[in-house]
Amino acid sequence: MPAKRSPARRPTMKDIARRAGVSESAVSFALNGRPGVSEVTRDRVRRVAEQLGWRPSTAARQLSGEGAATVGFVLARPAETLGVDSFFLQLISGIQEVLAERHLGLLFQVVESVADECTVYRRWWAEHRVDGVLVVDPRTDDPRPGLLDELGLPAVVIGGVPDARHPGLSTVWADDAGAMAALVDQLYALGHRRIVHIAGLPGLEHTERRIRTLRAEAERRGPAEVRSVTTDYSDAEGAAVTRSVLTGDTPPTALVYDNDVMAVAGVAAAIELGFSVPADVSVVAWEDSALCRMVKPWLSALSRDTVAFGVTAARELTALLDGGPARTVRVPVPRLIERESTGPARDGCPEGPA
Repeated sequence: MPAKRSPARRPTMKDIARRAGVSESAVSFALNGRPGVSEVTRDRVRRVAEQLGWRPSTAARQLSGEGAATVGFVLARPAETLGVDSFFLQLISGIQEVLAERHLGLLFQVVESVADECTVYRRWWAEHRVDGVLVVDPRTDDPRPGLLDELGLPAVVIGGVPDARHPGLSTVWADDAGAMAALVDQLYALGHRRIVHIAGLPGLEHTERRIRTLRAEAERRGPAEVRSVTTDYSDAEGAAVTRSVLTGDTPPTALVYDNDVMAVAGVAAAIELGFSVPADVSVVAWEDSALCRMVKPWLSALSRDTVAFGVTAARELTALLDGGPARTVRVPVPRLIERESTGPARDGCPEGPA
């Protein structure tokens, strides 16, 4: 049997002291930026530490009050819907790009509910596990901003709107209402007057903004039949709702899905029922991704730079960690990219497949 390999040994302050020819206390002073050693000694100690690959441990940082060098990210969504959700994969990619520059870790956790998420924040705060958090999926009645204010935990809310009640939190948001209004404008120009919005989770701020805007735009523009149906963002519910609305008495001429996965599943369901896309029904996905260009017809989609969205959010959080003020940052409005899945409504208001 081969001999069991011993684990690699991390360099210690004693190793640095031995190599630099100074005491361990001098190493501690030098590496922690404290007075008590000359600049010549400080520079020599730091060079030796770099050569040995020494890094301060998270536990030591916490004990010294320097922080955990970690950012928290909790997601209260059904875990089974995350593996195919391109939005969060791209968002986290952008976040990680910034954290890597700052040598900050990302502590990620999926929970069942917002109440569970609040419990995680309290535990992280009590245990000094994270220096700050990134908050997603703002709710219409959301306890998280108030809790984070109370704990004094630096936070950036992603996707929310400015909230004067919590001036200590930064916000990064996109104008969902403006994007929905522009989309309705284009669908109206194509003759669509029966539009069904297959939405995401109820109670999310951005879901409710899209629902309200669709209704308000239809009322403003004149006679139309529009409605929204909430789902869990999954392909299964996207397909099920599509079948339900297309087999009703007056099927819609246009379907707007709150993510790409539901849109792809919806197209498949429509074709199974005998509908042609876009001749009988037009389809638009809210989130653009490679998936929208891997199906036939290619899907029209609302597009935004989600990686840049994550970069912006992470930069705002690191600015808070550096002692900067809370800010509200608005990212560009998602824009419609028209592909093969949208076209004119047949005879203004088609009744179904030919």
